[in-house]
Amino acid sequence: MTQFIKDYVLSCQKCSRNKNIHHKSFGILKTLPLPNGPWICLSMDFLTQLPLSNSFDSILVIVDRFSNHGLPSSIVSERGSLFVSSFWTNLCQKLKISRDLSSPYHPETDGQTERVNQILEQYLWIYCSYNQDDWNTFLPLAELAYNNSDHCLTKQLPLFTFYGRDPQFDSAHIPKDTTSGKLSAKIQSVQQGVKREL
Repeated sequence: MTQFIKDYVLSCQKCSRNKNIHHKSFGILKTLPLPNGPWICLSMDFLTQLPLSNSFDSILVIVDRFSNHGLPSSIVSERGSLFVSSFWTNLCQKLKISRDLSSPYHPETDGQTERVNQILEQYLWIYCSYNQDDWNTFLPLAELAYNNSDHCLTKQLPLFTFYGRDPQFDSAHIPKDTTSGKLSAKIQSVQQGVKREL
């Protein structure tokens, strides 16, 4: 059965076309300091110059650097005009969020977000229509697919790392006997495992 599934997935023409490498080899990705827990440190980037989809042409990608899913204490972003604007600067100051700006034209500075961007683009290439004018309707599905897939470093689902359980798609499957203490201990255990893997 496993081999049948692998063969079936490998035979998907749309995946074969869209999951090929379309670029030169990237530079070595830099490792940023390890955050202490979820939603403490974020990194941000824009995917731009996309085909118009309901008047949208860009996606703001935000990555929680711990869980990959409160307010952060720091944000890593590119030096795009939105991230250096006086509004953004003042907002970060008021919320006491430190900003770390990556070097222009050096995406390897924030390799984690660049990798998420690649995966997001790949999902959208597969989900979108031929005209690519409906990608914005597939963003929630792409987000769910990413957050419900094993992370290559942590070997955990980002949703599991954050919530301490697998995502539920049917309320009938939610365990009735889980206490908050058990759930809290489980989340702490998962987060300690993620720290060891990072």
